[in-house]
Amino acid sequence: MKRRLFASVGVIAVLALSACGGTDSDDGASGAPSTSASAPMASASPSMMMSGQFGSGCAAVPTDPSNPGSFDAMAKVPVATAASGNPLLSTLVTAVKKANLVDSLNGAQGVTVFAPTNDAFAKIPKADLDKVLADDAMLKKVLTYHVVPTQLSPDTLAGTHKTLQGGDLEVTGSGSSFTVNGTSMVVCGNVSTANATVYIVDTVLMPKS
Repeated sequence: MKRRLFASVGVIAVLALSACGGTDSDDGASGAPSTSASAPMASASPSMMMSGQFGSGCAAVPTDPSNPGSFDAMAKVPVATAASGNPLLSTLVTAVKKANLVDSLNGAQGVTVFAPTNDAFAKIPKADLDKVLADDAMLKKVLTYHVVPTQLSPDTLAGTHKTLQGGDLEVTGSGSSFTVNGTSMVVCGNVSTANATVYIVDTVLMPKS
């Protein structure tokens, strides 16, 4: 069903936060090793809860503060740069760079980024993903649909939110369990960067045509 949705939209996949994520044509984005982050069913560990992050996907984030993909390191740099060091978001980073959105994301203030994992992009057929990456206008449309121009905490995450692309995202859930647009689960949430809050999701979000 998801493949049919992607196909109807031009089937593209990709963006970018930033907590992971996003990149553009600057050094803030480079391919990070792919790491799997599936269902956010498991409860977060006590250490993650203390730091504010939640979700089973958080376990794949490096714990060494000196690692650029760690929560500590990402909190010190803007979202696109932070995403480039996160092991879950290398495909997103590639897309953000291709769409020339690195500077825009890094320069934005107080935004929320729903960042698809590498596994989220892997759900899309390679031919379809390649089409999106080759269409700059469509790629930018998809990526900006993952960015909300206000900063959302877990307490304010549920609800309808207008995106930079212009469409709306619908988030349901509470506590440490959230779903975006009815299909995309937050696998690692409340990740801080210098200018954004990132919610890493397991499915690429597609704007309505």
